[in-house]
Amino acid sequence: MVEETFKYAATPDCDETAAAAWSDIQTCREVYNHALTQEYRPRPDYDKPSYREMQNKITAWKDRWPEWSTAYSKCLQMAVRRIKQSESVLESLQARGYGVGRLKWKPPHEFRSIVYNQSGFDVANNTDRTNHAIVNFSKIGDFHLNYHRSLPDDGDITQVILKKEKTGDWTVSILVDYDPEYPENPAVEDIAPEDTVGIDLGITKFIYDSDGRSFESLDDQCDRDRIERRHRNLSRKEHGSNNWEKARQQLAQAYERLQTRREDYREKLAHEYTTQYDAVFLEDLDVKAMKEDGRNSRNIAAMSWRQTIQAFKRHGKKNGCYVIEVPPEGTTKRCSQCGCETDKPLWVREHSCPSCGFEADRDYNAALEIKRLGLQQLGIETPAEDVGQGMAESTPAETALSGDTEGTPYVVSPKRVVETGSPCLKEPPKAASRQG
Repeated sequence: MVEETFKYAATPDCDETAAAAWSDIQTCREVYNHALTQEYRPRPDYDKPSYREMQNKITAWKDRWPEWSTAYSKCLQMAVRRIKQSESVLESLQARGYGVGRLKWKPPHEFRSIVYNQSGFDVANNTDRTNHAIVNFSKIGDFHLNYHRSLPDDGDITQVILKKEKTGDWTVSILVDYDPEYPENPAVEDIAPEDTVGIDLGITKFIYDSDGRSFESLDDQCDRDRIERRHRNLSRKEHGSNNWEKARQQLAQAYERLQTRREDYREKLAHEYTTQYDAVFLEDLDVKAMKEDGRNSRNIAAMSWRQTIQAFKRHGKKNGCYVIEVPPEGTTKRCSQCGCETDKPLWVREHSCPSCGFEADRDYNAALEIKRLGLQQLGIETPAEDVGQGMAESTPAETALSGDTEGTPYVVSPKRVVETGSPCLKEPPKAASRQG
């Protein structure tokens, strides 16, 4: 069984429905803040109340503050449960080496969703209208969905989340528990090395694979310029005014557009590779440590490598493809043909091995090494002359690799190869042809 989230753009049935939804969200926020600041945080770490203890107090809280009874009871329980869920997230981050603080009181702009669990909602997707569905929320009303993606017929809806985005738009996320018909991964012994690929994630080239194809990074300069302009526009408005709120929503829309474009780019690349190959090998990058270096942290953060790896894993599970992470140590320095390691500063974009003479693009050499390590980790026995180390004696000394991906990213020109020992290496082509 798999739990998957289906997210839809939503429109409230009327202004009263939108007002009721936002009022219930703020009620859940008040319950969260009260449970956190009055019940949970004042106690020492060894004596924190359980979710059950705080949940049992909700009835008494509603007697004390009758206005809290306007929200559905399950939503109030889920608001309290957020405290425990957030604590578990902080603990996992701390275990991975991140510095974490404490849970804080939530202002209105940071608490924007309400959660219905098990009951209190009704999803009607048979409305006789194309790409349309209706969700009814108890004590709120109806929301119309842009039903662009159907829910699984055999799935069980476990949770529905209604959220007002910072842009002012409404979204509904439906969590479904179902058994998908994903294809099985092929047997390891049946996988041929040519049906696998190693991928080097970089900055100058977002992806460079072991087949010689490269994909440029997403050109987001226009989006960044738009964000900077709207930041300046927002700073000129009086805080809290109607014009300020309008400018704030426009800024949120610019951020959302950039995030959506990046996510779309990652998802399409992940789908393409996992449908084309039986196994994909990626570096297990420590993005946190790389961003802490500070010299190129903005570009590293913009590449979103960890989200890219997660996208590959999701699509690999759906498409029956192995997605293996290999240790990144030495993949850039080590020659993929003979194993000789040489230091290369970041500005050196060409790999030239002093031992075997193999010359190639720096990222292509790394992709070959990633593929070799990935095959070993997956347990595929490959002759040394087929991939990676052991190819040096028959490897071309000059290799011009493809990098032209603009316009038609999936159509890449073939690489040009000049064989070792060819007269063309030292003489013009016409002279070489006369010698032949």
